[in-house]
Amino acid sequence: MRRTLGRRLTRLRLAVNKTRREVARELGISEPTLHRIETGKVPVTVATVRALCWSYQTDQSATDALAELASGTNQQQWWDSSPNVPEWFKLFVGLEASANRIYCYHGEVVPGELQTEQYARAVFDADRSGDEQGAQRQVSLRLQRQNTLLTRTPPAQVTTILDEGALTRPVGDRDVLAGQIDHLRQVGQRRHLDIRVLPWSVGAHAAMAGAFRILEFDDPQDPDIVYLESHVGALYLEEPSEVEEYRRIFKLINSESVSIDEYR
Repeated sequence: MRRTLGRRLTRLRLAVNKTRREVARELGISEPTLHRIETGKVPVTVATVRALCWSYQTDQSATDALAELASGTNQQQWWDSSPNVPEWFKLFVGLEASANRIYCYHGEVVPGELQTEQYARAVFDADRSGDEQGAQRQVSLRLQRQNTLLTRTPPAQVTTILDEGALTRPVGDRDVLAGQIDHLRQVGQRRHLDIRVLPWSVGAHAAMAGAFRILEFDDPQDPDIVYLESHVGALYLEEPSEVEEYRRIFKLINSESVSIDEYR
């Protein structure tokens, strides 16, 4: 909701050919604050929305609609108040929670939203940070995110493709890996989840550059996004040509993959 409101306010500002700096000076707010509003990173008050609409010469009906949207941006989700979730990742979790369709490729590791507790713990232990309590908090948060995604109403349609390497690397030990594969088969029985494997026998494939996610939204005001994650941050691609290229890559590997039930 914050993202939708931010994009609509951005379009209104651009339509009157004003810069963020000009609007910030006019309304007595800081330019970074306006940037956070437009990128959907913060709640927005109704008064602020009405002030922005006044600056953009927006008609009354559109102003009222945006003001009503603003009232919903103050709803707190579990990731908003968690100090253990990095700011750059909170944006992704919010997008994930509102996406209608999600397409994922992972080559090295089972993604967090599908991990068992034992597998997740082994992943964090490999970091060797020495922070035992911090690792346990991260595991708990990962399981909470998983529960949020799997119990959504209505559910998101999720297609996840795992390279066979992610299912043969003995993360933890062989029992942990076996438990993880069993978990994938179980959750893969849900009608809205399609878990697939890209076998070694495929050889070279289109997604060898690394993991990615495509998030699609039914609201025409929200463009689809490609999410690329690193150890210290993330990149969000919204240009239609960029998203379409990743769709093309996903279609290629999807055609070469097999369902988790067929994988042996």
